[in-house]
Amino acid sequence: GIINVASSTNLLTDSGSVQLVLEPGLQLLSRKQRRLIRQNPGILHSVSAGLQSAVRECQWQFRNRRWNCPTSQGPNVFGKIVNRGCRETAFIFAITSAGVTHSVARSCSEGSIESCTCDYRRRGPGGPDWHWGGCSDNIDFGRLFGREFVDSSEKGRDLRFLMNLHNNEAGRMTVFSEMRQECKCHGMSGSCTVRTCWMRLPTFRAVGDVLKDRFDGASRVIYGNKGSNRASKVELHHLEPENPAHKPPSPHDLVYFEKSPNFCTSSGKMGTAGTAGRACNSSSPGLDGCELLCCGRGFRTRTQRVTERCNCTFHWCCHVSCLNCTNTQVLHECL
Repeated sequence: GIINVASSTNLLTDSGSVQLVLEPGLQLLSRKQRRLIRQNPGILHSVSAGLQSAVRECQWQFRNRRWNCPTSQGPNVFGKIVNRGCRETAFIFAITSAGVTHSVARSCSEGSIESCTCDYRRRGPGGPDWHWGGCSDNIDFGRLFGREFVDSSEKGRDLRFLMNLHNNEAGRMTVFSEMRQECKCHGMSGSCTVRTCWMRLPTFRAVGDVLKDRFDGASRVIYGNKGSNRASKVELHHLEPENPAHKPPSPHDLVYFEKSPNFCTSSGKMGTAGTAGRACNSSSPGLDGCELLCCGRGFRTRTQRVTERCNCTFHWCCHVSCLNCTNTQVLHECL
């Protein structure tokens, strides 16, 4: 299931008062997850940081959409959307899985987790003028831990189970595929006659950008069954494109099986907040424009005065003095 940072007081808590809960179902951490945390001292903070990064990135990527990745202070952080099978559900599972993998891999190279270090396996010559060295981010440990920890609460063999596992893995693979080589020059007077290189994680914004593109191109799937008694369980149950003319989804693709709500109006049953009161751009024809974001209901315009620090000057040594500037802003809000 999806792992959320929660505010409930009856959940697993570490010394930093970090609480974790599994979605859907709001179960406590499973026995396997507790064991993984005990076996890897320091990793709970990393998991929590990764999940918080995922929430921030989700809200950034969808800030101009009708669904803007809303969260609540309760234990069910993402709301009822995680129990559906739509594109938004797929993105939540992928970005949270990616967040855990990214944060754990980075924490390994920073020395924050006792059970892992930098990835030192790349050593020796890499090319005619460079060699492997330095401290590579430990993406393999991050992926392995993420798979064991995040996927462990998914039960069953139904379409939702297969969809969630697929999107979890797509998130992890995105972090892996966006890894980049970084190098440092060596030589007299910076001549760069020899370079030392290592593998570095992408920024999490880069991961979010890729997953957002895959959200837009997500594949709608159905439950497939090969029907062979000799096939393994994994082979028997698989995802197939809903449209037979489409190619099967790749491991990097996001998948979903039901149409998204329109997210225009508030619905407790659907778990949607609607777009009433959302700020919109009156001059934009895009998704952030008032026509589309407000679902044709119209919008109101109001002005507000905002005071900000301006004309700041640095004085030696050592303080900064600023003036207060007041500006009038024009805001447009959906009805």
